Amino acid sequence: MLNIDLKPLINHLNAHCLRATENAAGLCVARGHYEIAIEHLLLMLIEDTHADFQQILRHYEIDPAVVEKSLQHAVEIDKTGNSGRPVFAPLLLELFQEAWLWGSIEQGLDKIRSGSLLIALVSNRSRYGQADYFESLRKISAENLRRHFLDITAGSKENTLAGEIPQPSSAEVKRDEDTALGKYTIDFTGQARAGQIDPVFCRDREIRQIVDILSRRRKNNPIAVGEAGVGKTAVVEGLALQIVEGQVPDSLKNVEIYGLDLGLLQAGASVKGEFENRLKAVIAEVKSSPKPIVLFIDEAHTLIGAGGTAGGSDAANLLKPALARGELRTIAATTWSEYKKYFEKDAALARRFQLVKLDEPSPAETMTILRGLRDKYEQAHGVYIRDDAIVAAAQLSARYISGRQLPDKAVDVLDTVAARVKLSVSAKPERIEELERQIQTWERELSALRRDIAANVCLEDELTVELTNKINQSQEALKNLLPHWETEREQVSHLLELRQRLAQLSAEESSLTELATLKQEVSTAMTALTELQGKTPLIHYEVTP
Repeated sequence: MLNIDLKPLINHLNAHCLRATENAAGLCVARGHYEIAIEHLLLMLIEDTHADFQQILRHYEIDPAVVEKSLQHAVEIDKTGNSGRPVFAPLLLELFQEAWLWGSIEQGLDKIRSGSLLIALVSNRSRYGQADYFESLRKISAENLRRHFLDITAGSKENTLAGEIPQPSSAEVKRDEDTALGKYTIDFTGQARAGQIDPVFCRDREIRQIVDILSRRRKNNPIAVGEAGVGKTAVVEGLALQIVEGQVPDSLKNVEIYGLDLGLLQAGASVKGEFENRLKAVIAEVKSSPKPIVLFIDEAHTLIGAGGTAGGSDAANLLKPALARGELRTIAATTWSEYKKYFEKDAALARRFQLVKLDEPSPAETMTILRGLRDKYEQAHGVYIRDDAIVAAAQLSARYISGRQLPDKAVDVLDTVAARVKLSVSAKPERIEELERQIQTWERELSALRRDIAANVCLEDELTVELTNKINQSQEALKNLLPHWETEREQVSHLLELRQRLAQLSAEESSLTELATLKQEVSTAMTALTELQGKTPLIHYEVTP
């Protein structure tokens, strides 16, 4: 076996193989296995129908399901009982090395593909062919696959993965999957430029305070502290919007904000030291970036403070020196209980961060926030949201929903109601569905009774008559409701169409006469619909209190 370090070997995997290796490690941990073996990796690689592995299997007329079944059997019989972190099996490392040598020397590839791994596997049958699952791969000709590899894998998605096409200049801030920033962070400023961030309201004071802290020479790491749902992440999104719009001091105009995704950072980091290596890579790329980067760490206590999971203290030891030397600028966010429990007790951390207090907004401020977000929710759900509904959402959620904070609970209420209104317009009314379900239930019961009567098991004639009457009454009620519902649907559709035309004319600044005529039509349509619906409407066409 060639003596090659593990880290550079793993770094040579393309994005697809790297994800499969991480998932294989996760599978190994979940099963309590001691080693991450070849069968673990192959089982993850075979899941993707568009990558090299399945392309090659189909070319040689091998059923992927058969191979997958044999791999699952191989995984199931592996030795279990490991409660710690598994290690890479020596055979798997040898496979990586041989795949890298073949791909780089014979094909000129700068990344290991799943096809390269399969070639290395079938080329050395005496070494890897002892496992039972290898029998399902016997039809693959190693020589033929080597000679026609590019033709066989022509339709594979791995042809376009980063690492096998020309890379952008290293002077640029890269966001591809093969960089730590691309894999483990979210680009807030990039999302703001793309219009993917909702506007932020009623947090101007807090955003200004964060800008002041970031502009300092020392202690320039703000930490937003507030209860869950008050909008800690929204404040950072608001700052990203202001940076994109150029509404910040010159010292922050070229700053990029990246949010550290702890879920991505921890996913698949089952091998000892992998989590810390990922974090090191993120810090190194932030420090070497030609553009200044501020790192946003949500739920910071899980990473920086003592509240972290396994590896948390190591992460804190990586971050503290970088923060102390000013090499890393961050915006942290946590709750009051976690801040008091972990940050206040750590003098070193307390010196690094400047607290920004986020209080729960008042119902009046929540109304302002909801009015600002109304267009986004109207567009998402395709319904009209009245202003009195916004007022009711803010006031009623503040009064009756406990254990949660404004504006989060008010936004949830508005979102839920808008979704229900959209469903009301497009789906069957609940009353009709309930009648249909009840009829089906009674018909099944009646069928069961008649079956028993036919078999002379019981003679429940009275119950049969009662069920028949109930079914007939419900069917009659349903017959009356259906045309009424169709009429309502037509009138609601007509009203919504008139409203849409009115909105377009208002935006185009049409003549006052034309607007007045259309407004009168809308008013007439609303009156007719109100009379038709009465006190028990089948369709709700707008969000109301």
